[in-house]
Amino acid sequence: MFRKRLYYAAAFLLLLALEILIALYVHDDFIRPYVGDVLVVIVMYCLIRCFVPEGLACLPLYLFLFATGVEILQYFRFAELPGLQGNAFLRIVMGSVFDVRDIVCYGIGCGILALGARLRTPPHS
Repeated sequence: MFRKRLYYAAAFLLLLALEILIALYVHDDFIRPYVGDVLVVIVMYCLIRCFVPEGLACLPLYLFLFATGVEILQYFRFAELPGLQGNAFLRIVMGSVFDVRDIVCYGIGCGILALGARLRTPPHS
């Protein structure tokens, strides 16, 4: 169990560093907007798995619903509500622009996670 936690912690730190590098240094029309959004749900998955390394078979689905919920809050400009406007942390975490393509990217990332989980699970006899 500890070994799995360590694996997920290392993956989380590596992917988080990659996400930060993408955010800071990649200013293109593909990697930053699309690959970054695919990776963000994988980063969240690894973080959660640091604490809950087994079980939660539906975790990719839960992450997709969470990420989609955040995207929907962007559509309604949640971060611009009075009292939240000046919160830089909230703006970074929530983002500021709704884009349905982000939801597609979250779905792809969660699909990769679900496929990986299925491939790691031995078939029932």
